[in-house]
Amino acid sequence: MSTTTLEKSSNIEKIHSVEKIGGTSMTRYQDVLENIWMRKQIPHGQENKTLYQRIFVVSAYAGMTNGLLEHKKTGESGVYKLFAEMDEKHSWQQKLYDVQASMLSVNAEMFADQPLARKRADQFIIGRINDVSQCLDNLETVCNFGHFHLDDHLHRVREMVSALGEAHSAYNSVQLLQLNDVNACFVDLTNWRSDTQHSLEDHISHAFADVDLATQMPIVTGYTQCREGLMKTYDRGYSEMTFSKVATVTGAREAIIHKEYHLSTADPEMVGAENVHPIGLTNYDVADQLANLGMEAIHPKAAAGLRKRNIILRVKNTFEPEHSGTEIRSDYSSATPKVEIIAGTRNVWALEMFDQDMVGDAAYGQRMNDLVLESGVRVLTKDYNANTVTFYLKGNKRRINWLMDRLQSAYTGADIRVEKLAIVCAIGSDMKVPGLLQSAVSALSEKNINILSVHQAMRQVDMMFIVSDQDYAASVKALHGALIERNDDWQRAETA
Repeated sequence: MSTTTLEKSSNIEKIHSVEKIGGTSMTRYQDVLENIWMRKQIPHGQENKTLYQRIFVVSAYAGMTNGLLEHKKTGESGVYKLFAEMDEKHSWQQKLYDVQASMLSVNAEMFADQPLARKRADQFIIGRINDVSQCLDNLETVCNFGHFHLDDHLHRVREMVSALGEAHSAYNSVQLLQLNDVNACFVDLTNWRSDTQHSLEDHISHAFADVDLATQMPIVTGYTQCREGLMKTYDRGYSEMTFSKVATVTGAREAIIHKEYHLSTADPEMVGAENVHPIGLTNYDVADQLANLGMEAIHPKAAAGLRKRNIILRVKNTFEPEHSGTEIRSDYSSATPKVEIIAGTRNVWALEMFDQDMVGDAAYGQRMNDLVLESGVRVLTKDYNANTVTFYLKGNKRRINWLMDRLQSAYTGADIRVEKLAIVCAIGSDMKVPGLLQSAVSALSEKNINILSVHQAMRQVDMMFIVSDQDYAASVKALHGALIERNDDWQRAETA
């Protein structure tokens, strides 16, 4: 019976960890090798250090997924986006080979002194890219016939193209580890050239059925092909869902995310590295608030699986391996009520809809909510009074315009306007501090920052301020200075 199977038994104490390595960290593979993979650990309840009892889920190297799909920040077209546009010039093909050139460049650098390993790595990714090119060519031909519609297949194309990035980094990592005498094994969840399709949980269970965690180090693709279609629900958060599901299916004791920075009280580049504190402990509620802003410690649905299984989540800095990082637990609440993090997001669309007819009409907003969901934009928060509803949304301008047009058609008597703003949040596991709102408002007022809206739920785990986009950085600095830097509790804060 395999180690994984044994650990599913409730009578066996969980000792292994599942660890995810982000794309920026993966690009600095030598640091990952020295700081993570080759650092022996003592598993819980064991006496001796070992390289094993660890499963690693890896992201694509930095920039690869942008080239394969679209640039996450700028929207610049990648292979998928160009293919979806069905340009007669077939520009997606050139983009695919541009990405291939980038991947081969990584191989050349990683295996500069190991020609056989480089050859294997090159053959692997070239084979995968040729498969994708042939498949897209055939699909393009088929969709020239009226019986087939490209839109019916695009979500599958997006998943297949994206899978190249994680397959590349996982395969290379196994090669690198084996060169360093580590018994690494490639766990390929991309379902490449397979004629069977499992659910997410079954696919992972089958993949680990014969893995011995005591003697093998599994390197797992961050993308998992499954019946549910991860990208339809999580889009580019799919690797975190894979990470979470691997942890729950294999019965991990701890889930660890390795990033290029500490989870800190604010962005050190914005408020100064000397002014921030790494956060030693927090809870999943705080992680959810960060995810809502797009500053994910972990995708909220991935976190939900870990929370239900009572698996501890830890966020660590790849480049400071001695630091124990941030421990995220279900049952933690700060001993002293305080603000733990100042975070936020720019480029928020405030879509305001005023209509005198909505007063007293309980059913008025149903169609509105349906259209917002259909648009594909993400709702950060919303507020309303007797005759006005304002949605605060994240999405590209095209989707916002689509939503405005549909709302105007559905509510012909409404006045609808949109404005680009920013959201700044104070977040903490327990912020029941008398006068906290007054302190925050005063800090912003002292910097001549106009507050356009304020949101605070009764649970008091976050306090949200809507400000103009150009006031974003100043707002973060002002709140961090007043609520954290000048807070006596933080001078005695428990940091890892």
